[in-house]
Formats: sequence, structure tokens, C-alpha cells
Amino acid sequence: MNAPVGGSLAVLRPQDVVERTLAAATHLHGCAVIVRETSEAVLRWANSTMTTNGHTTSGQVTVVAFVAVEGGIAAGVVSSSVAVTAAAQLEDLVRAAESAARDAGPARDATPLLHPTGDDPSWSEPAAETSIRVFGRFAGDLAEVLAGPNRHYGFASHEVTTVWLGTSTGIRRRWVQPTGSVELNAKTPDLQGSAWTGASTADFSDVDVMALASEAGRRLEWGGRRVSLDPGRYDTLLSPSSVSDLLIYLIWSMDGRPAQEGRSAFSGPNGPRVGERLTDLPLTLASDPGAPGLGYETFLTVTGSGEGISVFDNGAPTRRVERVSSGTIGELTYSRAEAAEFGTRFTPPGDNLILTGGSGESIEDMVARTERGLLLTCLWYIREVDPVTLLLTGLTRDGVYLVDGGEVVAEIDHNFRFNYSPLDVLRRTTEVGATERTLPREWKDWFTRTAMPPVRVPEFNMSSVSLGR
Repeated sequence: MNAPVGGSLAVLRPQDVVERTLAAATHLHGCAVIVRETSEAVLRWANSTMTTNGHTTSGQVTVVAFVAVEGGIAAGVVSSSVAVTAAAQLEDLVRAAESAARDAGPARDATPLLHPTGDDPSWSEPAAETSIRVFGRFAGDLAEVLAGPNRHYGFASHEVTTVWLGTSTGIRRRWVQPTGSVELNAKTPDLQGSAWTGASTADFSDVDVMALASEAGRRLEWGGRRVSLDPGRYDTLLSPSSVSDLLIYLIWSMDGRPAQEGRSAFSGPNGPRVGERLTDLPLTLASDPGAPGLGYETFLTVTGSGEGISVFDNGAPTRRVERVSSGTIGELTYSRAEAAEFGTRFTPPGDNLILTGGSGESIEDMVARTERGLLLTCLWYIREVDPVTLLLTGLTRDGVYLVDGGEVVAEIDHNFRFNYSPLDVLRRTTEVGATERTLPREWKDWFTRTAMPPVRVPEFNMSSVSLGR
């Protein structure tokens, strides 16, 4: 039996959580409330045997309190990992956020809170959900894959997150974000050979697990012959997944403040290097909330301030942002406060990444034109070495292949550590193929929605041998 709405055990709808929290914060300068509910279904398999399947739900309430203090406006943030919150708890969250704001002091990024520009017709709707049924066709095909000769390991996840944002200025917005991915690792029966494939998806209707397994099997066949290769600079073909992992780090480094203050690879002698040409190829690297199948929130929901992002920007519209535009450096990320400080345009971060401008050719076409070089299928353990040049280091994993005479002829019997800047990937690439939806391997848990082409980078630097597989 439900308790009365006003009782301490009352279970509130997310919209009620927002309204009651804002009502408890009327004594503040302002307030923003973000409620997230996530429904997730998962499958896991190991050694060609299903090991786990299940469905979970989770939730979080975040209160951002804006408080007038001596010297300006302070912001404090408190979150509670509770899917539905009793009414009595909401005042505690407000008080805790207010206390955090007073402790923090005047915020550098303080700017007037935004006002609504229209009603959201979906505001009153409940949370969207997924279930294990989302894997229906996928699971049937997976059973056939697991019955094959190779050993398969992997994980499939589908989550649907519904977010509600309400502010003391009247903003009421709701968004439903589906995120799905599958990773498939195939090994030879003796476990000596290993290959990885993966895919991202919004609803699993477009995931062909048999095609993923077939590609992994082809790579295992390439590993039937293994050769050693010294470190060095090689003509290298990077798969779409590899390209995505490198360029995600690039856009994570494109904050405006560090560029303005001479602390980043985008700092020039006369200010940020916006407009500088990186390549004569017509490459455009963009984030776009309206990209079909790759869409993300059309408004910002911010639970912490930092370079390029501010809790004062909650509710600000997202938009298409070209980080590289027809081969030149495009927009850097600025919060509204930073944009006002530096006299530039507010530029929100994005949650997808798309590289276009290639020839439309497949990676097989590019292999066929390779006299001698390497094919990288995925990367791992990427870390920054030098922020001023954006030099990264990382490892190859689960398959580095030798291309000779236009064919893949062997697998390298070890992995490499590489040292390379994603800026140089764009500067020095000589061929770019067809853009396709892909899954980053290193950054999948933080950034899933990407569409990338394969690229050719002459003299990609394999700095040393890594003996781990």
C-alpha cells in the first residue's frame, strides 16, 4: 500500500522529485535538479558458454544549489543514488548542496541562469525501459556463433537512460538516451590466437553478430602465420575503431581556456589556433545531436563545473559543432562564462563524434593498395604523454597484421607500444575511406557513439615491443 503523498515514505515520480526539490530551494539564489533513471539489460558469455543475463534499474538525483555569497554566486552539487526519493529526503539534499556552495565560495563560472524557451511535451511521461527482449534476434544468432569451432568471449549491454531537468527559472526538459554495444573476442581452440570485434547500437536491431564473428574468424585465420617485427615507423592502416579512440582524446583536449592560456596543443603564438589548416583533405570532425542513430541530449545536463563546462549552463541547447572543418581547426569548447570572458561563442561539448570527407572506399580496398605495412584493428591503454603536442602513448591489442603485396599475410606475434598525436593522424594521413558506425575499444564505457573511416598514416611510430597479448 502506498503511503499518503505527504508522508515520509511516499514514492515520488521523477517530475515530483524535481518540483518538490525546487520548492524546498526557494530561499536560494537558484537551483537545478537532475533526475536520471537507467534501465539496463546485459548478456555475457565466456568460453562459448552463456554465463550471465539480467536486467537492472538504477537512479540518481542531483541537486545544484546556487547561493549568493560575498563576492558573487556560489554553486554546490550533491547527488544521491536513489531511483525514487522520499519527500523528506529532498530537503536534506537541498541543505547539503547549499552547504557545499557556501563552502566553495564565489564561482568563477557564475553567469545568469537560463530561462525556458518553450514547453517540453514529453515532460510528464514516465521513464523509458529496456528489457532482455531487446536481444531477441541477436541472442538467437549468438547461439549459432557460440556453437562454432572458435572459442568466444564477450559482453552485450543495452541501457536506456531517461533524464529530467528542472530549474528555478522554469526550465522543464526530458530526454531518453538509448546506448548499446557488443564486444566479441574470438580465440583459437588452443587459445593462442585472439581477435576482437565490436559494434555500437541504439536498439540492437542493426547488430549482425554473425558478421562480427565472421570478421573475428577471418582475423584468426590471418594469425595462422606469425612473424616478428622490430619497432619502427610503418605505413599503417588504422581501423575505424582505432581512429575513434585517437580522435575521442583529441576532442576531449579541445577546451578553449587551456588554448587561450597557452596550456594546450591548440595554443598558438597569437591565441588559439582556430582556423589553422591541418590537412588538404576535406575532412570534417563533428559532434551532432541530430545525427541519425547517434543522437544525444539536445540540452545540457551538468553535474559539475570544469574547463569548457559549467553547472550554470544547465538547460543550454546543444548543437552541431565542427571540431575540424574541411581540414582546418574548428570550434573549441567554451562554457557561457568562458565565452563571455574570451569574447567567443558558447560551444557545448558533444556526445558523439563523426569524421567525414573520405573516398568511400573500404579498408579492404586500402589493403589492396598497400605494398608493405601494418593493419591495426584496435587500440588499448591510451594515455597522454605531452599535452602541449597532444602526444599519446598506447598499445595495440588482439591483432596487428602484416600487409605485403596488397594482402594480409601474417599476424605480428607481439603487440607494439605506439607514440603518436591524433593531430598528426589528421595532418599526415594520406588516404581516408568510408565512414561507418564503429565502437571505440579504449573509451567505450565513456564514449560510445562514433562513426569513423579507416585511414592510412605513413610512418606511424611503433616505439617499442609489448610482449603481452
